Amino acid sequence: MKRIVVTGLGMINSLGLDKESAFSAIVEGKCGIKVIESFDIEKFSAQIAGEIMDFDVNSVMDAKEAKKADRFIQLGLKASAEAMEDAKLPEDFDRDRFGVASASGIGGLPNIEKNSVVCATRGPRRISPFFIPSSLVNMLGGFVSIYQGLKGPNLSSVTACAAGTHAIGEAAKSIMVGTADKMLVIGAESAICGAGMGGFAAMKALSTRNDDPQTASRPFDADRDGFVMGEGAGALVLESYDDAIARGARIYGELIGFGESGDASHITTPTMDGPLRAMKGAYKMAGEPKIDYVNAHGTSTPVNDKNETAALKELFGGKENCPPVSSIKGQVGHCLGAAGAIEAVVSLMSMRDGILPPTINYTTPDENCDLDYIPNKARKEEINVVMSNSFGFGGTNGVVIFKKV
Repeated sequence: MKRIVVTGLGMINSLGLDKESAFSAIVEGKCGIKVIESFDIEKFSAQIAGEIMDFDVNSVMDAKEAKKADRFIQLGLKASAEAMEDAKLPEDFDRDRFGVASASGIGGLPNIEKNSVVCATRGPRRISPFFIPSSLVNMLGGFVSIYQGLKGPNLSSVTACAAGTHAIGEAAKSIMVGTADKMLVIGAESAICGAGMGGFAAMKALSTRNDDPQTASRPFDADRDGFVMGEGAGALVLESYDDAIARGARIYGELIGFGESGDASHITTPTMDGPLRAMKGAYKMAGEPKIDYVNAHGTSTPVNDKNETAALKELFGGKENCPPVSSIKGQVGHCLGAAGAIEAVVSLMSMRDGILPPTINYTTPDENCDLDYIPNKARKEEINVVMSNSFGFGGTNGVVIFKKV
């Protein structure tokens, strides 16, 4: 079986428009969550999110083309361009053997909302001809493949908040079985709109700590009251170890394990068993190495954080054997289908720099969440192996494990 390594990274979220600025802000414990400015939130119970405020779409596509692409695609183009540049590929790389594995949980929800209103108020003939192609989840991969000229497999994962992590696994499989030599993974999401905020609020899933946005998302804290929406994109270039070595590429890490599972329990309420089986699958595939850091799903919801903690203790044989754990969702919010890709990028950069990112807003311990969550302040520490978890509605789970090469 071919060894798979990561040779390029890209990221954009509410704390930075590129991977280095975003990662530095995360390590510094900054928070990108604030009151929503992109639409009128007066009537909404949840009024805060991790919005990207200063993104210029003209930096990735011209104004005419931008009308054909929903914002999640635009953010994805930004992160994917950074990852491709970061990989420092030769100009003559084989584009026929270079594919794309894209991911989004919802896709073009703002465009769906907008055109639904147009249909209801102005009639179906006024719907934009770009409505459908700008909203489909797989058009993220479509646009990225066109802009980057990648003609290999063009795959798409639409598995809620596990989509970005699943896309990493799908990309690795493509290289392992020989349908591609290299794959660009891109997870992107931008669902901060009336329908998105209203829909999640109706489920009682969102924090309503509107008067203090910076402390609203508080993973594993006893006073957590729901997640905070975020938006952004993460991108990774994957290729075989042999190819990377042959071209002298810088390697961020090797993908040594990935696990997937289904809860088969409830459409929205997660179990402990499903995530545990995904972790066990990744851990077994990786050869059960010493894990130095876990980038948790850590949503800041009462059920997820408790169950994820219990699953980690079961996996590692008790609290005393668990490695340090943190969640960056207190800082950038929950980026839904993009979360897994963003958090994989953060995990690899943490391993590169030897620093454990903090879980901010952790002030009140919860008896059901009693691990080392790296509270509030980053910690310098050598990291050789990292695990990143993602769990989604529908009971879909994904876990990836990387090691330093």
